[in-house]
Amino acid sequence: MADQSTKETSGENSVGDADGNSTTNGTQSISRRRLLGTAGATGLALGAAGAATGYAVGSSDSGSSAKASGQSLALTSVGADMAKFHVKHQAGITEGLQSCGHLVAFDLAAGADRKEAAALLRRWSDTAQRLMAGEAAAHDDTDVARDAGPSSLTVTFGFGYGFFARTGLEKQRPVALDPLPEFSSDHLDKARSNGDLWVQIGANDALVAFHALRAIQKDAGSAARVRWQMNGFNRSPGATAQPMTARNLMGQLDGTRNPKPSEADFDKRIFVPATGEPSWMANGSYAVVRRIRMLLDDWEQLSVKQQEDVIGRRKANGAPLSGGTETTAMDLEKVDANGDLVVPINAHSRITRPDENGGAAILRRPFSFHDGIGADGTPDAGLLFVCWQADPLRGFVPVQRKLDRGDALSKFIRHESSGLFAVPGGAAEGEYVGQRLLEG
Repeated sequence: MADQSTKETSGENSVGDADGNSTTNGTQSISRRRLLGTAGATGLALGAAGAATGYAVGSSDSGSSAKASGQSLALTSVGADMAKFHVKHQAGITEGLQSCGHLVAFDLAAGADRKEAAALLRRWSDTAQRLMAGEAAAHDDTDVARDAGPSSLTVTFGFGYGFFARTGLEKQRPVALDPLPEFSSDHLDKARSNGDLWVQIGANDALVAFHALRAIQKDAGSAARVRWQMNGFNRSPGATAQPMTARNLMGQLDGTRNPKPSEADFDKRIFVPATGEPSWMANGSYAVVRRIRMLLDDWEQLSVKQQEDVIGRRKANGAPLSGGTETTAMDLEKVDANGDLVVPINAHSRITRPDENGGAAILRRPFSFHDGIGADGTPDAGLLFVCWQADPLRGFVPVQRKLDRGDALSKFIRHESSGLFAVPGGAAEGEYVGQRLLEG
């Protein structure tokens, strides 16, 4: 889990306006969400001071005081960050890790057909567009996020294997969506796996994320019911002195070798080409979703040296055991004074390397989770693993098969749920997500 994940900061792994994937815009107006009584209202800007000028605070005591003193109040940079909805690739894939996340799968209701599915995706797309822009939902908004900006909200939609039979679209089901093979490390709960529809929600504010989750659930109406839902988190933007790779709940830097949009072959590895098959998946991607429980009591009994041998990297700074810094290339042949490999043969970071898996690469964009403590004191915690690739049979599957055969980390984790979803490309202006499938 430690070597192919995403960067914590949105700046390092986001695609700018030139690629049409994400943007931070400090000048676009927000129709109704104003920052009231938060850090911004005291003049404190997190991250970069003055990055969000142009967002006026509505009438309030703090706002009146500011006007009287001649000061201009603004959303913090965290609240003002906004991802676009109408883009080439759906938002929530290349953006940096957000601090709060919700994953939810739905099954279509009995009797719901293609027409009802299309109406549902139309509602969902309209709501996602509004909320990502910092606006209220079109109907019955709960006001949970009333005082907040967009806060980097992304809402991403995908289709599961069963969706196509339920809607009479079996001929449009991609071969790449065939069920994943079984792995020896799997302990899967079928009730928390798969689903007809999948929605990923991420934001840098917990209320904004929950607001989106609630809106999506309400929009489902009688057309679909929740199959399973999971909550996750990451470190908040600005929590560290400088941008750095995220840490997971094992304390390891988690994201050093994640593919980056700046790499020449990034799109080829992660996205279905515009000329790909089926045509409705053009510019889309495939998401593998797994709830991976970390056996933290066992892990924390290891010494730091033992933990580093399991991963193959230094816990403090993510540098390979063969030497250097976090970004130094790992020397797989280096041996110590006793002739033993410095990076153990079963180290997680060795096994997950693309050059050890026929070039297979995945874009990992996970959330950590903690769902309570059992009666025996064992934490139910770990990683909501989400990875993206143009073809799971060439991305996730070969890597997981290799891990299944001898990863030192496998005795400290447990795969408890799994899902595979086809995530179409972004909706053009005037379209809803999945329209080319449902109306093509």
